[in-house]
Amino acid sequence: MNLDSEIYRLIDLMPASGRMYCKILDKPDQTSVIQTHPPLPWQQARPIGINFGLWEQLTRPQRDLLLLRTVGWLTTQQMFKLGLPQGLAAAGVVATLVELVQVDPVGIVTAGGLTVLAASQIWRKSRGTEAELEADEAGMRVAQRRGYSETDAASHLLSAIEAVAQIERRPLDFVELVRCQNLKAIAGLSSVGVPEPLRKE
Repeated sequence: MNLDSEIYRLIDLMPASGRMYCKILDKPDQTSVIQTHPPLPWQQARPIGINFGLWEQLTRPQRDLLLLRTVGWLTTQQMFKLGLPQGLAAAGVVATLVELVQVDPVGIVTAGGLTVLAASQIWRKSRGTEAELEADEAGMRVAQRRGYSETDAASHLLSAIEAVAQIERRPLDFVELVRCQNLKAIAGLSSVGVPEPLRKE
């Protein structure tokens, strides 16, 4: 695999929002095939680290869907978008600072607890099952604009998830198993979809 031509191909594959914000980085020492982190509000670039030595073990459709899904996850993240949990977290931080200045132990614990609770809700929403399923669907929507059918996109993403776990020599985690079940239903390989309570995990 020619590294430069593959990077250019992947950039061309991305939607316009991905080209604007996502940056592909060669990470040969990375143990995972592809890796990224939730974007911080002050970050313009959203790096996607790829170990191209492992990446080339995937088929081209698997690579396409894996990248589009990762870009979908990065561009659908709303971790720092103003909402109820974000407002509670901000209020909790301010209240904690006020209570620290006033040296009120009960107030510090209460305000700190509110901050931790709101922050954990934000984290769960950005890393939970529902966010991961939304990222899969966002990646498949772009794949359909790139010539894949919905069932083919789901099938290639499903095989990519399984192949990555095999390459990285690890079992599928709970969220990946839920994602695989959802993708099997979309690809027509299973009649059982993901129950709504599991989506909210």
